[in-house]
Amino acid sequence: AYQVKLDAFTRVQKAIDDMIAQLLKEKEAEIKHKDFCTGEFNTNQLQTEKKEREKEDVTAKIEDLSMSIEQLGKAIDGLKAEITEMQVQLKRAGEDREKENKDFQMTVSDQRETQKLLKTALGVLSDFYNKKGASLIQRRQEPAGPPPPAGFETYKKSGGNSGVMALLEQIISDAK
Repeated sequence: AYQVKLDAFTRVQKAIDDMIAQLLKEKEAEIKHKDFCTGEFNTNQLQTEKKEREKEDVTAKIEDLSMSIEQLGKAIDGLKAEITEMQVQLKRAGEDREKENKDFQMTVSDQRETQKLLKTALGVLSDFYNKKGASLIQRRQEPAGPPPPAGFETYKKSGGNSGVMALLEQIISDAK
C-alpha cells in the first residue's frame, strides 16, 4: 500500500512535471510568438509612419502642382489676352500703314504734277529769255504818249533771269 501510494504520488508528480515542462514549452512558444508579434507591430508601425510621410510628401507635391497649374493657367489667360491685344494693334498698324501709303502716294502724285508744271514753266521762261531780238516793246514811229521821264530807259529783257531759272531748276530737283 505504501508503494501504491508512492506510485500514485510518483504518477501525479510525473504528470505535474510533464505539465510544467509543457507549460515551459508553451511559455517559450508564447514568448517567441510575443517577440514575433512585437517585432511585427514595430515593423508595421515603422512602415505606417514611412507611408504617412510619403503620403504627406505626395499631398504637398499635389498642392504645389495644383498651385503651379493655377498660376500657369492665369499666365496662359494673360498671354492670350496679350496676343489678342497685339492682333488688334497689328490690324490697326496695318490700317495706319495703308492710310499713310495712300497719303504718300498722293504726295508723290502731287510732286510729279508739281515737277510737270515747273518744267512747263521753266520751258516757257527758257523760250522767252532765250529768244533773240524779241521784246515786249512795241515799235512805232510815233511815241504813244509823253516821252518817258529822265532815268527810264527802253524796256529790255532782264539780265538776271538766271536767278528765276535757277530757282525753278532747284525746286524741280528738290521735288524728285
